[in-house]
Amino acid sequence: MDKQNVQMNDPHPGTQLPGGYPPEYPPAAFPGPPGYTGYPGTQAGYPVPPAGYSGAGPVGFPVPYQPVTSQPGAPAGVPWMPAPSPPLNCPPGLEYLTQIDQLLIHQQIELLEALTGFETCNKYEIKNSLGQRIYFAAEDTDCCTRNCCGPSRPFTMRILDNMGREVITLERPLRCTSCCFPCCLQEIEIQAPPGVPVGYVTQTWHPCLPKFTLQNERREDVLRLTGPCIVCSCCADVDFEIKSLDDKYVVGKISKQWTGLVRELFTDVDNFGIQFPLDLDVKMKAVMLGACFLIDFMFFEMTRSEQRAGVW
Repeated sequence: MDKQNVQMNDPHPGTQLPGGYPPEYPPAAFPGPPGYTGYPGTQAGYPVPPAGYSGAGPVGFPVPYQPVTSQPGAPAGVPWMPAPSPPLNCPPGLEYLTQIDQLLIHQQIELLEALTGFETCNKYEIKNSLGQRIYFAAEDTDCCTRNCCGPSRPFTMRILDNMGREVITLERPLRCTSCCFPCCLQEIEIQAPPGVPVGYVTQTWHPCLPKFTLQNERREDVLRLTGPCIVCSCCADVDFEIKSLDDKYVVGKISKQWTGLVRELFTDVDNFGIQFPLDLDVKMKAVMLGACFLIDFMFFEMTRSEQRAGVW
């Protein structure tokens, strides 16, 4: 099919790419924007084109063009979740959370940290149950803070969408950690968009159990979060239950997933799963995401000496 025929059959006249090809269906010969390597049907996450489709035009193939990875720094080859239409009163960027009842958080392996023990900024992929990437999270701290304060360090966690826009910001202040002295309990603030608080996660003192309270933007208690007495387990997940304020109903849970003996012993790379009701307030879903990162740093972020000693 030549370029003249493609122009005649173009369902979107007036919006042409260089060479006369319509923007939704560039041919394999057209390089496209950065990150695009050819006909979208050959990329991970795209359906196979129908029989007889030549790759030169829009004939019979209604799949819009999208690059597989548009977030700089994120791993290639994993498709992004399509952006849904934002509902009313939903903070920008949180519309993805309106259609899901589960989040999967995968921490990326940092080769420098694994080999040398030099603490680097943590990075995470946040996916839905289908394995589609929803967000990409990156810790923002300086070298001195990471290596001097260790897991107790204050941090800013920036959560980006598929366009690289910061849609959620997590702020954790510096607090001393001690079960015997409840004067400096842990806390994290969730902002969506950045600068606009939508909720808080505050630690509740308890001599044996890790307990937290999930609050809304007015610091009103909404849900409870309780973990097991011993926050480690061999070959099994560690569950933190999310309950109603009266502890009668289990609303959801945050699970630290077992990643295998080698990873558990020699790295601090963790995987988490978050489950919540589909119709839960989208702001509280973001607060649960913040609670997951706080739990990770408090209980599962190991120092180099702990890794060598086999603490897991």
